[in-house]
Amino acid sequence: MKDPEEKLVLLGSEARFDLCGSCFGGASRIRHPRGGWIYPVALPDGRRVPVLKILLSNECMHNCFYCANRAGRTSPRATFVPEELARLFMNLYGRGLVQGLFLSSAVFREPSRTMEDMIKVAEILRSRYRFPGYIHLKVLPEVGFDFVEEAAKFATRISVNLEAPSLEHLRRIAPEKDFARIFEKFSWFRELQTKGKLRGGFTTQFVVGAAGEKDREILKVAAVLYQEFQAQRVYYSAFQPIVGTPLEDMPGVSTWREHRLYQADFLLRKYGFSFEEIPVRDDGNLFLSKDPKTVWALQHPEYFPVEVHRAPYEVLIRVPGIGPETAKSILALRRQGVRITPEVLKKLGPSTARALPFLLFRGKKAVSSFSQPSLFAEEVPV
Repeated sequence: MKDPEEKLVLLGSEARFDLCGSCFGGASRIRHPRGGWIYPVALPDGRRVPVLKILLSNECMHNCFYCANRAGRTSPRATFVPEELARLFMNLYGRGLVQGLFLSSAVFREPSRTMEDMIKVAEILRSRYRFPGYIHLKVLPEVGFDFVEEAAKFATRISVNLEAPSLEHLRRIAPEKDFARIFEKFSWFRELQTKGKLRGGFTTQFVVGAAGEKDREILKVAAVLYQEFQAQRVYYSAFQPIVGTPLEDMPGVSTWREHRLYQADFLLRKYGFSFEEIPVRDDGNLFLSKDPKTVWALQHPEYFPVEVHRAPYEVLIRVPGIGPETAKSILALRRQGVRITPEVLKKLGPSTARALPFLLFRGKKAVSSFSQPSLFAEEVPV
């Protein structure tokens, strides 16, 4: 495949399997009219910009059981030359279609040469074209520290996909990958962050459900990555079978499981929950029919109801339906002397009605009776 536009269509489409370049766990994406994939990404300063997410190559020497690009699978293959991809990106950037780049790749030769070409793309953009914007580089699992350090010179953010929460689980879906070698890179990322050489932090991704792992196992590793390594984000991708792979007959994983993992992840990152507080079923997975914060609230009736006029921020954000922004708005209204009523609360956000059974308004309940739903009715939401 020689034509750059054809490569853009193919390699942009196949980059969709990697969620680390998206802002909302891969759920928000638009298709560029000429075939590329453009995603909204949250920058370190909080701004959201459209980013071209693309592979340098989909020709892979590895045989990961879940991967569309695994060696031996019959499918169209293509590879960009670094100068070619950099020129193509700058064309899109010059037309105002994108403001950043997320670059990943299959290992199409040997890992160090592939990584060199990926870094070369970023170097060309920075040095030749003076591109000042967002660049996210995927680090290949096999490369050494020198490549990671070099990638950090040109990238805003970097990532490496862990894919599974343990050595045993990774062997079930990617027997050629070395779990310890991948995990070692998080220490390198932390070192670069500490030295101020990685300004946008790092991310990683799990393939959910392909290896038979439990949500508790995934979240335990995610908590370690946040607490001990200062990860920026952990992404979760519900396994979906791909024709021509060893797992093609395996049933796909419900996207509700992925959604609940993201909600639990928010509790770890934004709501002050510890890993031990995340509620799971007896089988180690999250409840599908209810979000994890609601499940936690129902399991801790001694915590509720809380007085909306006195509760501190750390207490308010544990109330179902109240997130960080709503909690800040409540505190601001209290400082202004505003009496907070159920009607005032509902104006702060569409989810705040869920909070009413868990709150007191100057000692009075807004809901006279509250029937606690069963935590064991595991109907899947629709």
